[in-house]
Amino acid sequence: MEIFKNTNFDFLGKKWPFIIASLVLTVAGVASLAMKGGPRYGIDFKGGTVTTVRFANAVTEDQIRAALTGKIPGEIVVQRDTTARDMLISTELRDEKELNAARSVVMDSLAAAFNGKDGSKLDLSNAGQGAVADRLRSQMGAAMNEDQLQEVSKAILAFRDTQKSGMLGTIDALSGVQGVNAQVIDALKKEAFVAPYQIGGFDLVGPKVGNELRTQAINATLMALAGMLIYIAFRFEFIYGLAAVIAVFHDTVITIGLFSLVDKEISLTVIAALLTLVGFSMNDTIVVFDRIRENLPSMRKEKFETIVNTSINQTLSRTILTSGLTFLTAVALWLFGGPVLNGFSFALVAGIIVGTYSSIFIASPILIWWRNWMEQRRAGTPPTPGASPVSAGGKVKAAK
Repeated sequence: MEIFKNTNFDFLGKKWPFIIASLVLTVAGVASLAMKGGPRYGIDFKGGTVTTVRFANAVTEDQIRAALTGKIPGEIVVQRDTTARDMLISTELRDEKELNAARSVVMDSLAAAFNGKDGSKLDLSNAGQGAVADRLRSQMGAAMNEDQLQEVSKAILAFRDTQKSGMLGTIDALSGVQGVNAQVIDALKKEAFVAPYQIGGFDLVGPKVGNELRTQAINATLMALAGMLIYIAFRFEFIYGLAAVIAVFHDTVITIGLFSLVDKEISLTVIAALLTLVGFSMNDTIVVFDRIRENLPSMRKEKFETIVNTSINQTLSRTILTSGLTFLTAVALWLFGGPVLNGFSFALVAGIIVGTYSSIFIASPILIWWRNWMEQRRAGTPPTPGASPVSAGGKVKAAK
């Protein structure tokens, strides 16, 4: 399928606005990173906790942040998750002792801010099966044996989590659960209450693990670039590989700089997006380079710049289709994917834009500059007797 046929756009004649834009974005991004002391790493790399909380009623990020401020050291980030009632609470903690105490601090802070209940009662929204059975045992006495207590407790939690998505609303809502009679309801009202939220998950990342993840992410990116340089140098020529790697490095630096400029944090999902962009941009560049190599024998009388421009036009439809469709998907994720996917999708959106134009306006001009430099060098140096002529691609041919 081709959207454009027989196009003859002068891409390389319009390269300077894009090169200048790249320089401006690179300088601005690097300056922002320098002023802020580097990228703003997420909890994955700094170490800390991520707590998922579902609320029965709408609450604001400021309310949650106010409840935790002063009780947990370091940065506190509150974001809405996939629904309006779900919140992600990220806390920055500096050592293992803080990490081990973080769950109880978060739970106590939320209880103090949103429960307003006697601390001696059981929080039925966040209790486990054993705790529910213990409270029922203290009230029911001999009316229920141990097996019955465990079965009723299990049924209560199953109803809470599957039928009510963790939000009971009131204890009376349990009246229809199998095994829950009026006596059980009365016992629960004496021993428990229903909190207006449920803690769905609690993830810990130690500071040491965060540092290791950061080092591994950097190494993975550098190794990917080195592997691609070796492959393209072997498949084409070293200058092709160098041009492609410079373009991909340019894409990565600009994308990370944009994260710093808009004050977004870099998490493991963002690193995954960056690695995806490395492969995407490299593939796009290789397609153009491969067409240049195919056109060299048939267009050997043309200027190298003309060959490159023709090759870009010939691959234009493929570039529009692959980059355009991927871009639309990334934009949809960015707009509707929620806070959890926001960093990942933002990296894809920015990277696809930068990566697509870098294949045309960054990698290709590097090839042309190298070609012109090599020709000037040969023109200024008397040919060595017996030397072999140089092909249009820069490789040496055997003398005939």
